Amino acid sequence: MAALRGSAPGLWRRAACAAAGFRGRGPGRGYAAGPAQSPPTFGFLLDIDGVLVRGHRVIPAALKAFRRLVSAQGQLQVPVVFVTNAGNILQHGKAQELSALLGFKVEPDQVILSHSPMKLFSQYHEKLMLVSGQGPLVENAQELGFKNVVSVDELRVAFPVLDMVDLQRRPKTTPLPRNGFPTIEGVLLLGEPVRWETSLQLIIDVLLSNGNPGTGVATAPYPHLPVLASNMDLLWMAEARMPRFGHGTFLLCLETIYRKVTGRELQYKGLTGKPSILTYQYAEELIRQQAERRGWAAPIRRLYAVGDNPMSDVYGANLFHQYLQMAKREGAEELGAGGLWKQRPSAAQSCASILVCTGVYSPTAVGSTEPVRGGEEPPFHGHRDFGFSPGLMEASHVVNDVDEAVQLVLHKEGWALL
Repeated sequence: MAALRGSAPGLWRRAACAAAGFRGRGPGRGYAAGPAQSPPTFGFLLDIDGVLVRGHRVIPAALKAFRRLVSAQGQLQVPVVFVTNAGNILQHGKAQELSALLGFKVEPDQVILSHSPMKLFSQYHEKLMLVSGQGPLVENAQELGFKNVVSVDELRVAFPVLDMVDLQRRPKTTPLPRNGFPTIEGVLLLGEPVRWETSLQLIIDVLLSNGNPGTGVATAPYPHLPVLASNMDLLWMAEARMPRFGHGTFLLCLETIYRKVTGRELQYKGLTGKPSILTYQYAEELIRQQAERRGWAAPIRRLYAVGDNPMSDVYGANLFHQYLQMAKREGAEELGAGGLWKQRPSAAQSCASILVCTGVYSPTAVGSTEPVRGGEEPPFHGHRDFGFSPGLMEASHVVNDVDEAVQLVLHKEGWALL
């Protein structure tokens, strides 16, 4: 990663964000492709929460950034894909939401939700899957290709005696046993649910009963039913001053309960969302398709991933950069994808991570991954299946906000100053 290091302080330094990164020009000026400008050979992978928005409020720097990237005709001058670990909305709905906030047309195929790469897991698309999360769960699952799904709420109605934590929701009479409910064949975790206790209980019931939660079992089956999960973020940033629990926290609870009850580790057949390499492969393919549609014949060689979360955005971008270097040396075109991703050979040569200070990351905030107590390593906020390599959490560049990130990239790429 040394070749990608910028002049900004590394993640481990305590310099204030105001002193970090590239110093941009005034807000009235920016970069754009002039008449003789070559087609872009770089693209952006932009996180959303904490980079472009906080909750439902757009961050002012995001509007400045896109004034630099969007032409007077409303066209992006470089390929951009929005890569978020959110998943409680439909893809076209997220595109409409971004269009309204940012002031230009965002197409659905420019948006990657945390679960979007699950379209590649076709071997599970015909199975009856229990789906957990919130928002348009069934519609999202169907858009991903899953043809047979049952929600946690539907399962709870079918087996009312399973959900016993909330005294107000407990059945007042003993219902008759439910017969004929089909056997569940897998679990699909698309995001954090609203009632964690209900989802945790019923998911564990399904795993322990091998898909028949109305029955009792003497010994829990192992390996258990296939589990697919998206979004491993322990924390995320909304309007509150401190980070909020993310789906990674829910997964941690599920894994801990399963291990405590069975003495074994919960296993996943697939994990998508940042920092998964599969998500970045998927993003690169969308960047390439976007460039081809615009007639930009030159291959996209350099990717710049802008995010606010060191453990998902920075770690994922650096992990993908590491993958690109290995693939270039060894021709390893499917590393990390489990053979699911039959893409063309990668044209990208690098993926630089740019950390902004408008979201989860702050050198001094509670919940930051900055070292504490005299240089000790910070707590590991990532998912257990990705291990921990501290070097991958060091951003290529640290800047104030997404506008400074865009200025930095355009400066590095030598684009003409308006």
